[in-house]
Amino acid sequence: MIVLKAIGLMSGTSMDGVDVAFIETDGEGVVRQGPSFFLAYGEADRALLRAALADAVKLVDRDARPGALAAAEAMITERHAEAVEAFLSAEGIAPGSIDVVGFHGQTVLHRPERKLTVQIGDGAALARRLRIPVIFDLRAADVAAGGQGAPLVPVFHRALVEDVGIKAPVALVNIGGVANITFVAPGMDPIACDTGPGNALIDDLMLARTGAPIDRDGRTARAGKCDQQALATLLAHPFFDAPAPKSLDRNAFSLEPVARLSTLDAAATLVEFTAEAIARALRQMPEAARLLVVCGGGARNPTIMEALARRTNTQVETADALEWSVDAMEAQAFAYLAARSLRGLPLTYPTTTGVARAMCGGVLEMP
Repeated sequence: MIVLKAIGLMSGTSMDGVDVAFIETDGEGVVRQGPSFFLAYGEADRALLRAALADAVKLVDRDARPGALAAAEAMITERHAEAVEAFLSAEGIAPGSIDVVGFHGQTVLHRPERKLTVQIGDGAALARRLRIPVIFDLRAADVAAGGQGAPLVPVFHRALVEDVGIKAPVALVNIGGVANITFVAPGMDPIACDTGPGNALIDDLMLARTGAPIDRDGRTARAGKCDQQALATLLAHPFFDAPAPKSLDRNAFSLEPVARLSTLDAAATLVEFTAEAIARALRQMPEAARLLVVCGGGARNPTIMEALARRTNTQVETADALEWSVDAMEAQAFAYLAARSLRGLPLTYPTTTGVARAMCGGVLEMP
């Protein structure tokens, strides 16, 4: 058994910064969790990413970088390099001791129905800068083969569940900008899908109405009241009737249904939307989950967590409660996926992305 030292990097659809996580793994059942780190984007960085998202809407060539996309890609690569360098320095880890870096990049467009997914970030430049092998572009092979290309983390979720010996059906939910779910039960391949918006719409609302990028601790939503008509309009989207596996783009939904509401009521409605979307995905699983484990920024929002417990009628815990990591789990997953990619092991399955057969993926760049 060869155990690799791997670093995973994640910049999610919430666009708040770069998560860095170190693990030791054989890419199968062995996962030793190590330290993690976070590098926040500055406001100028987030503004550039928002401009890149707008310019990406009309992309038909995944290699094109019109408008703000070229500058955003350079910034993303630079910030990820800075994050790894700061992490290694802070932890006293020699770069030469790291076997591989899993680099997700920043998703700016995800249209699997058009066999198109775009994550900006220069893997070759990052490998040269860090002098460490880098695995990147982890979604493309699955999408090219007809899969959704998302979620990618379910195989890591399964490894975590098996490692702690949970035998009952369990669901892991990541609430980032987009929320996704993994259902793990003994004797089954993981089942996964995006569930709908996580924090993205709430973040967009707060930025537009208040200038703040998030609803910290869910305080705004807690002070408001859900508007049932607006919630019904949001839930009428055909995405929710489609069976798993399925995925969506960060901008698949808009704030238009809550435009007439006060900021308090709009935030409360969007919290209920996120929670109900997750509850509907759970109801599509083959069995009832006995436990719901939440990671990502939504796990830090008590208003979302309370709505989730109420709407699912299931025991809800944060990943931290199981001695996993609310904040670093996705970055850990990309370290794990990089190790699997090096070994030629599958990253995605018919039950997680809808691809016809289990698929490896990722592009290796050497320093």
